[in-house]
Amino acid sequence: HFCQQDTESKTEETRQRFRTEYLQGKYDSRDVYRLMKDDDLVEGYLTWRLHVVEDALKMIDDSFLWRKEYCVNDLTESCIPKWMFETGAVYLHGYDKEGNKLFWFKVKLHIKDAKTILDKKKYVAFWLERYSKQEPGKPLTVVFDMSESGLSNIDMDFVKYIINCFKVYYPKFLSKMIMYEMPWIMNAAWKIVKTWLGPEAISKLKFVSKSDVQTYISPEHLPPHMGGTDPFKYSYPPLPDDDFQSPISDNGPVVSEEENESKDTEPECKESLDSSFSSDLVIRPKKVNFSEDLDRGDSISRTKWVRKPQTTFKGTLINISPAEELSFGSKDTERKCLIILNNVTKNQVAFKVRTTAPEKYRVKPSNTSCEAGASVDIVVSLHGGFQASPQDRFLIMAAEMEQSAGAGSPELAQFWKEVPKTKIMEHRCLIHPQNLLYSTFLCYLYSPISQYTVCFVHQLMQVMASNCRLEKKLDMCLWVQKVLLVLVSFIVAFSFSALYLMWTS
Repeated sequence: HFCQQDTESKTEETRQRFRTEYLQGKYDSRDVYRLMKDDDLVEGYLTWRLHVVEDALKMIDDSFLWRKEYCVNDLTESCIPKWMFETGAVYLHGYDKEGNKLFWFKVKLHIKDAKTILDKKKYVAFWLERYSKQEPGKPLTVVFDMSESGLSNIDMDFVKYIINCFKVYYPKFLSKMIMYEMPWIMNAAWKIVKTWLGPEAISKLKFVSKSDVQTYISPEHLPPHMGGTDPFKYSYPPLPDDDFQSPISDNGPVVSEEENESKDTEPECKESLDSSFSSDLVIRPKKVNFSEDLDRGDSISRTKWVRKPQTTFKGTLINISPAEELSFGSKDTERKCLIILNNVTKNQVAFKVRTTAPEKYRVKPSNTSCEAGASVDIVVSLHGGFQASPQDRFLIMAAEMEQSAGAGSPELAQFWKEVPKTKIMEHRCLIHPQNLLYSTFLCYLYSPISQYTVCFVHQLMQVMASNCRLEKKLDMCLWVQKVLLVLVSFIVAFSFSALYLMWTS
């Protein structure tokens, strides 16, 4: 209690001194407003500066000046040159063993160039700001993938900027910094980098190789060249990350009649959920049996034209059907699919569904609870004229609740804030690729501009072939660089040996 009071008093002291000593109209007003309203933001600066108010204020000043200089609040995808997204040198994807998002830097794709350094800095700021808005308060694990990199890829100014992003501009964002397969020739450069980090961040540096990288990252989130099994391949557009955003609101914009029907019948879903409770822990098939649902007339409006899942994932808290892939069809009547959750515990389980594309999908219900032995139907529907994409992801989160916990919205919101991450079961679902290919084929077959589509595909293949040739040339250059390095080393060794023999003779 004393620590909490001390933190609150220092938070207010920081704000008061910021108003009187620093606030002179030189910052973006949106940043100032957030500082005055968001306690977590102020506490983040204080914690990173060991609760020394003077140091925290200097850090806030530097951070806010940087945000205004780079127009961080207004950074969008259109502000960044398209070629930067296409290189795949920087992106967010996957998680480490602690559940922190991975922020990848492909060092071999970075070439030092003073003309593009400003755009590259904005590019990094774009990703960090995007993640901070989608997952506020959650740290990142930075992975510097140095495989196949050399001296031409080292840009100390850019590295210093990246470190400052976590040291000054985004406090408490850095979980750890993993340096993968750092070449011995870069050892001297990284000794300089350590002096920039400071004592509070040096402990976060982890130098790993292929043999021990799985200490921090599981194989399913590592690419094959690191010894992992992640099939992910960078492509743009769209932005190839899997950031799971906040749960989709049940009160989101609804324009189609089907969405209105699903909204109107939400109470019926809750009633059927209550009626499905079983004290003897036997999972009733009442909500899952489609033949019985079809006999109930109006009660099937939520699950009408919904595809029935065929596979099941058996988890520790809930069973999830389908196991991995959601199936959407090409017709207007096949724009919905069903996720069935079965509670296999003896207690109430809270769950919520998150997605990487909240503008595309409507999920009902997206955040509620399930009694012991009961099952819940979740309807995922494509909104408006959107089409399903293989980049879209769904995350189902479940956690066991106490018997005395309430099931209302306020109680659930508080529960998700307090539940430890270790007690949350997570399961990810993808979009079934077969349905996407079938839908694309039908669109092409019946499209009146199919000839133009063929031309576009042909041009796209030419661009891909050109990129492939460029990548081969880059690999050849790196190979030549390695060969030259070996030859130089051999010549130096031979010269020293000759001099030694001459001296001894």
